[in-house]
Amino acid sequence: MRYFARPGAIDALDAPLIRKIFPRYRKIVQGRLPAAFQIAKRIEAEFDGRTDVESLWDMHGKLANIFHETRKRIDAGEMELDSLKTGGKSLLDLKLLLVEKVMEDCRLCERRCGVNRWAGELGACRVGSRCLISSEFMHMGEEPYISPSHTVFFMGCSFHCQFCQNWMISQWYEKGTEVEGKHLAEIIGKRKKEGARNVNFVGGEPTPQLFWILEALKHCDANIAAIWNSNMYMTERTMGILDGAVDMYLSDFKYGNDACAFRLSKVKRYFEVCSRNHLAAADRAEVTVRHLVLPGHIECCTKPVLEWIAGNIKDRCLVNLMDQYYPCWRARLYPDINRGITAEEFEAAVSFASRLGLNFIT
Repeated sequence: MRYFARPGAIDALDAPLIRKIFPRYRKIVQGRLPAAFQIAKRIEAEFDGRTDVESLWDMHGKLANIFHETRKRIDAGEMELDSLKTGGKSLLDLKLLLVEKVMEDCRLCERRCGVNRWAGELGACRVGSRCLISSEFMHMGEEPYISPSHTVFFMGCSFHCQFCQNWMISQWYEKGTEVEGKHLAEIIGKRKKEGARNVNFVGGEPTPQLFWILEALKHCDANIAAIWNSNMYMTERTMGILDGAVDMYLSDFKYGNDACAFRLSKVKRYFEVCSRNHLAAADRAEVTVRHLVLPGHIECCTKPVLEWIAGNIKDRCLVNLMDQYYPCWRARLYPDINRGITAEEFEAAVSFASRLGLNFIT
């Protein structure tokens, strides 16, 4: 069994498995490498208001290749970040412009609502033309190599999980507080000085708030690892925008089939979309996959998810098997999940992960 136990006295970043799976994230935290967005801010891009959208996307694809080659050279010590400084437009500016245009006919997630959010229209996530957060603080309860983490909880979500533990945020039972991208950048810098290892964009779901997240990163001077804490239901183009903006995906992989996903989270094509995006994430950044073990869903969800991970990204991620499910929000309406998980169910999940040879924590 390849199992990483939560470290006690030693710093989690020094655990052998963390050094192996998250070498770049570790060096960003230690100040030895620049965060991805700091590199993207220095990849020059030439465009103006007359450039058509498809040409902008083509440009973005070419600059993404330049970003990866540049990051590779920086990581190898062949290039210094400061040698890339530019006062003109950058790859990050291009990402901002593309997201701004996507939001005119919103297709940031695979719901593809097609609403003009800048005109005040609301889709399934109910996030419009303002950035609204529930809270931001130094979170000490994340994975040990992530804590202390500056978590930013955004309002709204592209999912409607019937058991959501953050339902007050995700389903708009709170109003939220508006924040501008520049102000968020200031807060991120402040939290970095207070000891945050990373900035952790969560919710709800961060995808609908992507424009303001990129805006914050544009104005952020702090070299801090950016974590995308997500349900992974983004479109392929949104995944392309995230490439070069985030350093680690802290992803959910909830369901092993589309039927459970639609019944419990009201989304379609779940497994296809989520698995596709996990492949892209593992190709472009470092990945922690969270799997929340649901009561009665070992065979239909836990085992298929773990089997997919083992067959596709086994050595490129760390899996967090989570046992903290408890029935929230509307779970009482679904008899199969209207209880906590049993010790036997969680042990079955752990044993299966072990047999597959996964790198995992509990």
